[in-house]
Amino acid sequence: MHFIKTVVITTRTGNALPEDISSLAADRMLVYAAYGKLISAFAKNKEVVHTYTGHQADVHLLLPFGDHLISVDKDNAVIIWDVESEDTYLQISYDKASFEVSALMHPSTYLNKILFGSSQGSLQLWNIKSNKLLFTFPGWASAVTVLQQTPAVDVMGVGLASGQIIIHNIRFDETLMKFQQDWGPVTALSFRTDGHPIMASGSPIGHVGLWDLEEKKLVSQMRDAHTTVIAGLTFLQNEPLLITNGADNAIRVWIFVVAGGDGRLLRHRTGHSAPPTKIQHNDQSGINILSAGQDGTLQSFSTVHERFNKSLGHGNNYNYYNFLLVHVKLIDWDGIIACHRGFLVTTTWNYQKGSIGAHKLEPELWSYVVQAVDITSCGNFAVIWHFFVCAAHAGPVRGVSVDALNQLTVSVGADRLLKIWRFKSKELLHTHSLPAAPASSLLHRDSGMLAIALDDFTVHILDMETRRAVRKFSGHRGQINDMTFSPDGRWLITASMDCAIRTWDLPSGSLVDCFLVDAAAVSLSMSPTGNFLASSHIALQIFMVSLRPLPADYEPTVIMLPGTCPSKDTEEEEVLDADSSEMLEYISPAQLDEHLVTLSLLPDSRWKNLLHLDIIKKKNKPKERPKIAKRLVPQFALPTTPSEDQVNSLDIVNLGVLAQKSTFYLQLENALDNNSYEEPVKLLRELGPSAIETELRALSPDMGGEVRVMQSFLKMISSILQSKRDFNLAQAYLALFLKLHLRFIADQPELMEEAESVSAHLEETWMSMQMLLNQNICLLSYIKSALL
Repeated sequence: MHFIKTVVITTRTGNALPEDISSLAADRMLVYAAYGKLISAFAKNKEVVHTYTGHQADVHLLLPFGDHLISVDKDNAVIIWDVESEDTYLQISYDKASFEVSALMHPSTYLNKILFGSSQGSLQLWNIKSNKLLFTFPGWASAVTVLQQTPAVDVMGVGLASGQIIIHNIRFDETLMKFQQDWGPVTALSFRTDGHPIMASGSPIGHVGLWDLEEKKLVSQMRDAHTTVIAGLTFLQNEPLLITNGADNAIRVWIFVVAGGDGRLLRHRTGHSAPPTKIQHNDQSGINILSAGQDGTLQSFSTVHERFNKSLGHGNNYNYYNFLLVHVKLIDWDGIIACHRGFLVTTTWNYQKGSIGAHKLEPELWSYVVQAVDITSCGNFAVIWHFFVCAAHAGPVRGVSVDALNQLTVSVGADRLLKIWRFKSKELLHTHSLPAAPASSLLHRDSGMLAIALDDFTVHILDMETRRAVRKFSGHRGQINDMTFSPDGRWLITASMDCAIRTWDLPSGSLVDCFLVDAAAVSLSMSPTGNFLASSHIALQIFMVSLRPLPADYEPTVIMLPGTCPSKDTEEEEVLDADSSEMLEYISPAQLDEHLVTLSLLPDSRWKNLLHLDIIKKKNKPKERPKIAKRLVPQFALPTTPSEDQVNSLDIVNLGVLAQKSTFYLQLENALDNNSYEEPVKLLRELGPSAIETELRALSPDMGGEVRVMQSFLKMISSILQSKRDFNLAQAYLALFLKLHLRFIADQPELMEEAESVSAHLEETWMSMQMLLNQNICLLSYIKSALL
């Protein structure tokens, strides 16, 4: 039996469970999952809201039943749970020798009734409210595997291990019809409800049978609907759609266009049905990841959404050979080239068409299996390395790479030799001896650095320009499974059988990150953007890249893979000793350096909209005034009109004089004396946009303010610019201040003088920033073009 050697990547929002899920069920509110002796209820498919404990053996059957949940374990114990309280409502125990529960269902319209099927073939109808056995059906001398309600009341579909399908009326205990499936035990049943009398049955070998209930015969077969056992069948209510799922990790939707015809595949979601072994990002966007697994399939997984996933096909489409994918390289047209363990033929795949390609690359006669492949950077040439009579190496070739200019080819072999060849003439240019047999090699073309993993668990870095070993990394305690470079070639990330994933910094030659996982990673791939590291285990995961300096004797600790549930023993907080060697969380200071311009951490909504508050208020203004119900309003006599002399004698009061000074206003006044503006800046950071506008408006003499306080505000802006902190806030506050008081400032010489001082600080800061940016751009351009 042959398998594919490469991995699947998907992103999941739900929580993984600590054990294999043995049964799934759902009602309109919750999804129930049984794992081991426990049952968890999920809300919105990701939040665990209930956990049911009480079984003494593994649970294998679930049935939601109104406000209750029915579960059956391997010891034949049936427990009925209250969903909300998680209490046991009823428990029924059976003797496994006489009645071992193998299936259960709720007959439609049968209040409080549950029908149980057994491995002995008999059926029992129970009233769970009164805890009474109502009736026992003798059965058909074969284990019951499936119980399914038909569209007719009182009539049930019964699937047996013998392959028989029984349509039985439980009200009169009468068998209406029988069918015989030739593909082994019946694994699933479903009935159409859109007016066609069709029943679908599943089999252990992936075939689906379609039966006409009126003519009582098999009308169609959907062969190879899945590659493994059919686990579930469901016809959608009043729709010609059938949903199937199987042990091949696939869900498929079939549509029936012609009455009595086969279903046509409408859409599907598939994953690897066996552990993945190799992953690689597909393009520069880092969105799609190619994956191959032991199930013989090559698939593409999207890190954005599962609807963009697609399968490129199965490796055994040719009946004269089967294979296992061991290495994947990308080209632009016919997609992908792959060599296969134990086979001579190298195949191409087309990513755009989602299928195996048109070419089969087969070396000359007297050759043996292909060991390594590579694609040139231009995508025109594929290099295939295999055993041959006149071998380039005295042993198996463990890795082959071509440089960025198609000038050199480098190979490493089990004979402990590294050889550099001229690409076109195949002339041997250089031979380098290795201290141990190599396991694999990886070339970063932009930097010309070749990483070689050896069987002594060390990694050597060879500079292709000087043809000398420039780095040696040791620390792994098991076979190195895979390596990947960061996009800029600065970091090399390695994974080994000791369950450690280590990150090495090539310029400094030091270990900068290390962590353990609970299952050894077999493949790694760094996204072209450098944001994520993808690793494949028994189940593929995606890790955020975290890099900090580590001591040479750092001992890594096991981390939980993303999406996995911690056990109850690890849920409690652990207190670490002061002398612990664990990596402490890095806390960034408020300002890294006094020469650097630092922005605030406030959200954009707190300062970006300060200049547009009038527009926002205008948009939020109600179109109509609120209508007030008519009611009786008391009428008062109108006051007598004062004479002209009385009007002239009235004092006109400026309401601004009566305005109460705010805390911010008082702090600005105090700052004029002590020249400390930390308190008013701190207060402004805590205010919302509308409150900030109100405070700045109140600084004007028309609103009760003073010129000297406005001058103090400009001094506050100058102090922020001089400290080089909260640079964005200073810009936003100054812009709003000028928008509100520009004309008044232009008429006041002392304010104009202070405004010119602020302008000088702004220009000085911008010139400093521009110089730093130009220096960094120059340095990055040099690093990008220079070798490490």
